[in-house]
Amino acid sequence: MSKHSHNKIWIHFIWETLDKQKILSRPARVSLSEFLYNYAKNKNIFMKINYINADHVHSLIDLPTNLSIEECIKLLKGSSSFFINQNNLTNNKFFWGKGYGAFSVSPSLLRRLKHI
Repeated sequence: MSKHSHNKIWIHFIWETLDKQKILSRPARVSLSEFLYNYAKNKNIFMKINYINADHVHSLIDLPTNLSIEECIKLLKGSSSFFINQNNLTNNKFFWGKGYGAFSVSPSLLRRLKHI
């Protein structure tokens, strides 16, 4: 990929726990949110917002030029499930559900987003 490539494509990702189980406690959600921000930063993915619920995640990212939507979500889901299991943030082995939602967000709407 050329270092001169540039895009500005905002993607709102949503993904769920396996079977939509409400198993992410408040402390787990806080830890996971911090982990996702730091992980994304390390992978050169600008994450503007993430919001963790007990059974699903919302994340708003600026899609990098070197990643497809599928590659990006695989990184986020894979690393976060590993983090949850390594840190015993749930009582049992943790799994994300299959699939995800990915929705484009107009740059003109970004200022109106306080949280997803």
